[in-house]
Amino acid sequence: MATHPVFTIEEFAEWHASNRTTGGRAVEALLAYHVNSGHLVRVRKGLYATVPGGSTAAIVPIDPFLVAGRLTPDAILAYHTALEFHGKAHSPTHEFFYLTSLAARPLEFRGQRFRAVHPPAALRSKRAEHSNALTADRMGLSVRVTNLERTMVDVLDRPHLGGGWEEIWRSLEGVEFFDLDAVVEYALLLENATTIAKVGFFLEQHREPLMVEDRHVGPLRQRIPRVPHYFSRADRRSGKLVPGWNLVVPPEIVERRWQAAV
Repeated sequence: MATHPVFTIEEFAEWHASNRTTGGRAVEALLAYHVNSGHLVRVRKGLYATVPGGSTAAIVPIDPFLVAGRLTPDAILAYHTALEFHGKAHSPTHEFFYLTSLAARPLEFRGQRFRAVHPPAALRSKRAEHSNALTADRMGLSVRVTNLERTMVDVLDRPHLGGGWEEIWRSLEGVEFFDLDAVVEYALLLENATTIAKVGFFLEQHREPLMVEDRHVGPLRQRIPRVPHYFSRADRRSGKLVPGWNLVVPPEIVERRWQAAV
């Protein structure tokens, strides 16, 4: 408990096994004792948070990234949550997303929502669910999170998990550097023509600050939709056709209207 702000029952049992403490009931009884004594907070079945000395179970802050990263054994922080983890989200949120191939129910805990998202089908078919994910340190513990290159493509692919277009644009514009070769490679891996076009449009719109070259947008342009596609299936308002990418883009994105409001 001194080294694990958040931990699973499996991690606790493994530690006790290594210290020659036996019996599953003994582990559960110890955890129940510490919860009742105010040393632990039960986040949900099988997941606990430590209450350090000088604090109480009622007010102890519990890191949501550690919670999301331990809700399933294969959890990967992703989408807007990854932007927040990397310190690049324009606005904070109380909803946290993680990728998992397992079935997991939504969790609400202390006013925060935790939602499991299945990886895109193209990645599952290639067994590439962990592509462009890295292991990072959080309060002395390891968590898995998508890197910034994958996160860019992912939020453009599923904008409802990125906080909406303005939030996505303003967040991505706060990233000083992307490995553009990795961005292009991952975008093509998804095999989604609309997403590929959206990535290409974003890169072309930010050619100068991101140092985008023709060799980056060229492979993307070869895989764009054959006919115009809406930027978002869920929002088919009138927009501006961007012929180079066969996208119907909302005018506020083309013009980045939020900049005028700053």
